[in-house]
Amino acid sequence: MDPIAFFVEPFAYDFMQRALGMSLLVAAVCAVLSCYLVLKGWSLMGDAISHAVLPGIVIAFVLGIPLAVGAFVAGLACALMTGYLKYNSRVKEDTVMGIVFSGMFGFGLVLFTKVETDQHLNHILFGNVLGVTAGDLLETAIIAGGTLLIVLAKRRDLLLYCFDPNHARAIGLPVNVLHYGLLILLSLTIVSSIKAVGIILVIAMLIAPGATAYILTDRFERMLVIAVAVACSSAALGTLISFHIDGATGACIVLTQASMFLMVFLFSPKRGLWPLPKIFGRQESGSPERIRGADAS
Repeated sequence: MDPIAFFVEPFAYDFMQRALGMSLLVAAVCAVLSCYLVLKGWSLMGDAISHAVLPGIVIAFVLGIPLAVGAFVAGLACALMTGYLKYNSRVKEDTVMGIVFSGMFGFGLVLFTKVETDQHLNHILFGNVLGVTAGDLLETAIIAGGTLLIVLAKRRDLLLYCFDPNHARAIGLPVNVLHYGLLILLSLTIVSSIKAVGIILVIAMLIAPGATAYILTDRFERMLVIAVAVACSSAALGTLISFHIDGATGACIVLTQASMFLMVFLFSPKRGLWPLPKIFGRQESGSPERIRGADAS
């Protein structure tokens, strides 16, 4: 096939143009949040909230309100419940999250089987980015854009909170506001991603870009840029591949991100198992702990 046709032909169709726009929006906001989740060690929190939105979606359908509203409320309820149980029981946080998200996911599945709906369960679980409408794209753009602006505006405060909450509290930062604010932003990000990759695959988009960037650089500002670049290029390439192989778009995007992470993990010039020589610029010295320095101050 002509290489130019490989990239151009799919976008002769309106549904592919909308799919690409949706994928890029979701990829960008997930990439930025993924940097904080990786540094904070909240990967399982993203998994918990993404699974917990299912009952909210079903209840929102029954009540006739936007599905995004129900998903957001359910995700936020999961995060708040996890925090309450963590501080008011002897059970560790990862155990609490496992119980809460599996319980809410099971509750959502039971509700779904009891409600007559034209929604296909696979579209909720794995997304249906090829079926998005212009209205869906606008809704996602508003949610993702607002989330992205807030995160970037407060990126240094959030970074300091993720690394050292005690120091953040000592210098007067509202730690509780940052904690629950980050949970709200995470819930909004997951809601904006449901139509693209569903509630199952979104966890990969919330981990892979940040993990890939973390291997490649010691500086947080650069980590953000690399994560967004990895996520957006994976989204575009995955969307193209899914068109040509007639595969699930969300799965192709996630598989592309996983492949990029694997290549970086194996061949990163600084920390790869079989590091390649650094071609451009000089190699940074130090360890990932340097992120805690200049970028957080």
